[in-house]
Amino acid sequence: MSSLPRRLIRVGLLVCSWCAVVGASEVSQVGEGALRLKVDSADAGALLIEEAATTRAVVSGLAAGCWSLEIADQGKSRTVLPREAGRVQVERLAPSRPGVRLVWSDFAAIPGLRVEVVGELTTEAGVSRWQVAVDKPAALALAAVNFPRLRAPEQRGEETLAVAAWMGEVLARPRQALAGPSGNGQRLAWDYPGRLSLQCVALTATQGPGVYLACDDAAAFRKTFAVRTDGRGGLDFEVTHWPENAARGLARFAPDYGVRVGSLHGDWLTAAERYRGWARDQTWMKEARRARGVTPAWALDTALWVWNRGRSDGVLGPAAVLSRELGLPVSVLWHWWHGCSYDAGFPEYLPPREGSESFRTALASAQRQGLHALVYMNQRLWGITTDSWREQGAERFAVKGVNGGYRREVYNTFTGQACVSMCMGTSFWRDTYAGLAERAVRELGVDGIYMDQACSSLACFDPSHGHPLGGGTYWMQGFRLLEGDIRARTRDVRALALAGEGSGEAWLPHLDLMLSLQVSRERYAAPGEGWEAIPLFGAVYHTVALPFGSYSSLTAPPYDELWPKEKAPAEPLALLDRKFSRQFYFEQARSFVWGQQLMLANFLPSQLTARPEEIAYLLRLARLRQQSLPWLRDGEFLRAPELGVGVVHADMSRLSIYAGQSGGVTGFTRDLPRALAGAWLAPDGRRAIAIASIVDEPLTLELDPRIVFSAAGSGREAAWIDESGRHEVAHTGDGRIKLVLPPRGAGLLVDAAP
Repeated sequence: MSSLPRRLIRVGLLVCSWCAVVGASEVSQVGEGALRLKVDSADAGALLIEEAATTRAVVSGLAAGCWSLEIADQGKSRTVLPREAGRVQVERLAPSRPGVRLVWSDFAAIPGLRVEVVGELTTEAGVSRWQVAVDKPAALALAAVNFPRLRAPEQRGEETLAVAAWMGEVLARPRQALAGPSGNGQRLAWDYPGRLSLQCVALTATQGPGVYLACDDAAAFRKTFAVRTDGRGGLDFEVTHWPENAARGLARFAPDYGVRVGSLHGDWLTAAERYRGWARDQTWMKEARRARGVTPAWALDTALWVWNRGRSDGVLGPAAVLSRELGLPVSVLWHWWHGCSYDAGFPEYLPPREGSESFRTALASAQRQGLHALVYMNQRLWGITTDSWREQGAERFAVKGVNGGYRREVYNTFTGQACVSMCMGTSFWRDTYAGLAERAVRELGVDGIYMDQACSSLACFDPSHGHPLGGGTYWMQGFRLLEGDIRARTRDVRALALAGEGSGEAWLPHLDLMLSLQVSRERYAAPGEGWEAIPLFGAVYHTVALPFGSYSSLTAPPYDELWPKEKAPAEPLALLDRKFSRQFYFEQARSFVWGQQLMLANFLPSQLTARPEEIAYLLRLARLRQQSLPWLRDGEFLRAPELGVGVVHADMSRLSIYAGQSGGVTGFTRDLPRALAGAWLAPDGRRAIAIASIVDEPLTLELDPRIVFSAAGSGREAAWIDESGRHEVAHTGDGRIKLVLPPRGAGLLVDAAP
């Protein structure tokens, strides 16, 4: 390797298997999707990734460099940038490895520091793979490695930013939307594993290549993906890698995984399909509980969930009524069963607020009727005003920050009482939680535990806990031990169902169900922030995941009887204004076409007569889904055809259980699609398009089924299945199918050919 003079080194690297690189700067052939790397050794190793055929940039390194380090040296923290290197070297890899190696060394302020970056072109069209390694004095604390740090090219047509925030969200016009209150831009970050369910973000563009950024880490090391805008049209990407123990005592930090950077021609689903190609070979896909066939049958077969709160007569009784009305299995997500105040008294769940005998008797009776119940138990919070916090010395086992203190989390605005997150890396917390779960199963007979905030992880810096500090995999290893312990303790009683909040690939081997509430995002997110829910996680993992849930409700929020009585609303669970009904249809339609188990929150039997249209719509979709399990439960997500039905202006409600006497409901308006669609591939090769209308008048659709059915047939043998049975469909002269949906109609267009 030699130090290079000030000149641009053009390294032609191709992404097709039949391409070859000839000479130092020539490209012998250009295949579809090929990339080219350009590296400037004189500019601190600045790099550019472009499409070889068009020379259009995909990404470039930031002006400050494609990496930065956060270090602690002699008790002081500071950032190290590439321009501080006295020497930058660039070399091509071996001919069999189309790629480039960049090395920064001779840092005057930190003798012995060396940063190496290796970039290679993969055999997958349009994708490069990058790895970073830092050599350093062993005593030097390396708090974070930010790599790569990349800038997207100028805006090319309409753009969207797709992020795997739990089930997935997309933001239109991100450069403008993220300008920030001051117009100077802002930075958004998502931790993995946790809020980021997949190791992937993507920028799509309609007039040129977008950007695909992902990690191929099969061990789920802690990392952070970030996007930053500068308010002047610039949009940057960054991945932060968090070394265990700040790499103290190590002379080298080199993550085993790589960062994949590539061009993207398509939308968020294109990015999901690319990620899915990698995910198929990973442990969490192969070891997912559904893939192993160990998910309890009742959880798989649930047709509808009721999410009610409080004592058994307000939860199990209404669920039994709805089960008889539906004629299919109904299960319960049960909050506020516990003896402590919600969001304040955790983990003092036992005994139940109505008493153990009453609870156990009511649940056993419901189970004889075919009902099953998941009970709420937050898997990381401990209320610091509880007796148990003091008596058990729980503070010792709480998550600690770098300053040694814990962070108070106040959810209950009525009482102001704080909770603290407990460290999953400690056996104390795992034993405490597993013991409570065992008692709930043995003493009360519950069918499963809803482990709230499960699909999240935190960094802990308490050296007394015995786990690596900050980065690493100890949180997921701790959760694996916790899950295994709960199941071992209860195996002789029943095959327990465990559910978690949100979505996360690393949790697939441990959780049976994932509560995916973003189908109701409008009910809790601030209007106007621009993010839209998408089934990104499901597009990758639906065949091995079991998503359920919705905030969808016909009432104002409930009120916990253990909260201050003076702050209670005059009428908890009062019916919402009918003007919000279209929002209800929209949420349920999303769940249906995206393949989730449907849910109704805050159900009262009186709603059967007070809101018959809404309940009938929900039950119709639940029955249709149960008829369509090969696709909507077991199938793989495909691209659906555009319906071309336009939008409808709708009133939307935003709810909060912490609004108290104000009633908790605010309203806004937005446009919704008149009908929604999702396409599916069943395990036996059959394909289907699920469609649901949310409007009160008939809809005429003319769609091209070949978008979905092309690999299986022309669509000439397609049939329409709805609540009344199977029907032939009309074809137009150009091969399109014409459907007339009745008001709020729904069904599946199924191709008979395998």
